[in-house]
Amino acid sequence: MIFTEDQEVPAQLPHIQRIEVNQLYCLRVQTARAELLIAEQGAQVLRYQEHGQEPVIWMSEEAAFEAGNSVRGGIPVCWPWFGDLMRNPPQVQALHSGGRLPAHGLVRGIEWILVENAIEGDSVRLTLAIPPTSESPSLRHLPPGLELRLEILLDDRLHLKLTTRNGSEQHIALSQALHSYFAVSSIHNATVEGLEGQRYIETLEGWAERQQKRALVVSSETDRIYLDLPPQLAIRDDGWNRRIRIEASGSTSAVVWNPWASKARRLSQFADDAWQRMLCIETANVMDDLVELAPGEEHSMGVALWAEPLGGAA
Repeated sequence: MIFTEDQEVPAQLPHIQRIEVNQLYCLRVQTARAELLIAEQGAQVLRYQEHGQEPVIWMSEEAAFEAGNSVRGGIPVCWPWFGDLMRNPPQVQALHSGGRLPAHGLVRGIEWILVENAIEGDSVRLTLAIPPTSESPSLRHLPPGLELRLEILLDDRLHLKLTTRNGSEQHIALSQALHSYFAVSSIHNATVEGLEGQRYIETLEGWAERQQKRALVVSSETDRIYLDLPPQLAIRDDGWNRRIRIEASGSTSAVVWNPWASKARRLSQFADDAWQRMLCIETANVMDDLVELAPGEEHSMGVALWAEPLGGAA
């Protein structure tokens, strides 16, 4: 059962409550271990935080929570293309037959439908889906029958699984990402582990291909597409004495992004100094890791997130 703001929420945990945050309806999940907040618009995770701990997911202090606009922070869903459509492979560009070409696709600003909610012991499972493409003005240029759902499981970790089913009659190709903003004590304390030896595209320098020599320390504006990745990456944060684990499935690419000081001043819903408190590592299917589906096929891309104290194996 989902409780609304005007109902008394039971003391027992877990429970799910539907609340309003400015113009957005959101699902607030509380368990004995953690709290999760998800906007029905965009199926966007807005908060993930274990009780008594620092947040794992970063949310902008200037987030507007406005209908039709993606919220700055959290985990926006980018689909059926990532970034600028014209920077995507030709197969992905061919999917879109007309209309607007917003960055990061078409589903961040639309209302998703809650199709499942379940409490299973100490865990909570939610599934949200986009409306039928033929019934949504924002999606009407996509092939009819194309389906997308996001399954969210909160147990001792946060698990997200984004599944596309090609119910159309044509072959499709798409790119996508779970655009995760992670909270850090300071960007100067953060190191990204697991990228060593991997190739990447340096989008800020002519989209040149490079190779990562060692663990990544972000020290300037960063916008890189990493390819052929292992399943697990991590953010080591010496300021908060923790490591955030990022375990992907159905994905071998990721985007690492931080706007740094100059670009931060030009971003909407973003404080001038907010770049110091966040780092994006976006589980993705981009570039040659794109998804291709014949009629009737489906693909799932997932990520599990959790934080643990430093001292364990890197």
